[in-house]
Amino acid sequence: MSRTLAREVAFKALFQLEFNHGEENERELYEDLAVETAIEETEDEESEKLNRRNVLYINQTVRGARARVTDIDETIKKFLKKSWSLSRLGTAERNILRLAVYELKFAENKNPAGVIINEAVELAKKYGADDSSRFINGILDAIASQ
Repeated sequence: MSRTLAREVAFKALFQLEFNHGEENERELYEDLAVETAIEETEDEESEKLNRRNVLYINQTVRGARARVTDIDETIKKFLKKSWSLSRLGTAERNILRLAVYELKFAENKNPAGVIINEAVELAKKYGADDSSRFINGILDAIASQ
């Protein structure tokens, strides 16, 4: 099972958590549920099981991105045009950026920036608006160069 698919599952869980995040005392429960749901949906679509290493990556990435969301959002805001706000971005784009920025800046096991950016662009092509991939690429390239 590839890291690419695991990254897509993590994105789906983050996307879902944007809408169903529960109260602060339910945070871990909702994160577990979002990850489980995203894995089940993916396994149905892909007809493959995620291996233990990939499930660990998904859990660490979702929990890490959610725990550092304030820092991540501040990083993203620095690279948006002055007339744009984070809330103006589409939900898919916002969560693709959060996932990638978490991996670029905060993850313990870092992958090469080019891989992270490329896979974020591919997620944007699949789940974002028509011009999202170029936008995502530009923002992440600027952040990675920082």
